[in-house]
Amino acid sequence: MRKLTLSITFILFIQISWASYILIPMDESQHNHLKAYGITYWVLQNGVDTQWLLNYRGGSFLIRNSQDVQTECAIRGVSTEIISDATAASILSEISKEDVNMDNVKLEKAPKIAVYSPKGKQPWDDAVTLVLTYAQIPYDVVYDAEILEGKLKDYDWLHLHHEDFTGQYGKFYAAYHHMKWYQDQVQENEEMAGRFGFAKVSQLKLAVAKTIKEYIRNGGFMFAMCSATDSYDIALAADGVDICESMYDGDPADPDAQEKLDFSKTLAFKDFTISKNPMEYEYSNIDATQTRKVSKESDYFTLFDFSAKWDPVPSMLTQNHTYMVKGFMGQTTAYNSKFIKSNVLILGENKAAGEARYIHGTLGKGMWTFYGGHDPADYRHLVYDPATDLDTYPNSPGYRLILNNVLFPAAKKKKIKT
Repeated sequence: MRKLTLSITFILFIQISWASYILIPMDESQHNHLKAYGITYWVLQNGVDTQWLLNYRGGSFLIRNSQDVQTECAIRGVSTEIISDATAASILSEISKEDVNMDNVKLEKAPKIAVYSPKGKQPWDDAVTLVLTYAQIPYDVVYDAEILEGKLKDYDWLHLHHEDFTGQYGKFYAAYHHMKWYQDQVQENEEMAGRFGFAKVSQLKLAVAKTIKEYIRNGGFMFAMCSATDSYDIALAADGVDICESMYDGDPADPDAQEKLDFSKTLAFKDFTISKNPMEYEYSNIDATQTRKVSKESDYFTLFDFSAKWDPVPSMLTQNHTYMVKGFMGQTTAYNSKFIKSNVLILGENKAAGEARYIHGTLGKGMWTFYGGHDPADYRHLVYDPATDLDTYPNSPGYRLILNNVLFPAAKKKKIKT
């Protein structure tokens, strides 16, 4: 029996010695999709060769084998397959065939990440910071001061937290203006505006939005969700136009504000109509939250199937183990398709409802992505609701889309064409 045990141990040792790669599958066999991205980020931090196998088993990762990586995957609960050089070569050969919609992208370095978010506690959470923390991907928090002081040049990727770039404090006035957190937010923003020489918070937020736009133009990657998407474009369109009523900035809005909007300045949207009612919890008709006729049970959106070899960026952004993603609501839930510019790429949509959920575009040397909704694992996440426990949703396809955005700036530059 002892000889048999020693023989089995020796055989296993030989097999591991011959095995030269770790395959992290991203299909339904993966135990924890979200932490798999964190492992890949960690591997890049440690200078280990990594390849993203687009459309191969849900967008799997191929990593040079080492005991350290095996151990870290086991600790984090990430499923792996140890494969030989020959097997890896066979997979790469299959992927490279011209008639196969797959490709392999070399990931070069871990992108440095910034999250634009106020420093104080707010009565809601943010899906991106939740999943970054869960996946163990490090990030820095920046806000208006850091943006205006030029700190964005230090980062490869920027996420815009749940934010209102129009200076209307999320249009929470009707429901929450008597709450301390709301009053504190007003005071902090007014003090920040004064610090940088602006008479109004709307002017401060516009300056921040324009600085972020230049960051993208110069090669940055920006990702935004929920109200940080449409309010961002509305602020750009309203450059030099007062769209805020007196409870927000001390004087009435310009009665001709709608006619003065300049849609040439926006990233994604055109021809929209802003909401002039300061008590309405809505910015414009870009968002379909109030008008959509989609039941919770039928609320899904479909990811487009792009050519991995010819369109690597949208392919990276849509990697998933399913192309049908459960919808989720937010202050900005979905985008009315008729207000999306023709040069914007729709990555995911509910075509029957006439709404896009996930869109992408380029500006100069950089790129941006907008994602509608607040929390991919909580259909209607409300103010004061507790944060989602992602241990309950380790395979969330909606959260995977966020992490695709985090990782794709790591791709070899020849694969990222702007």
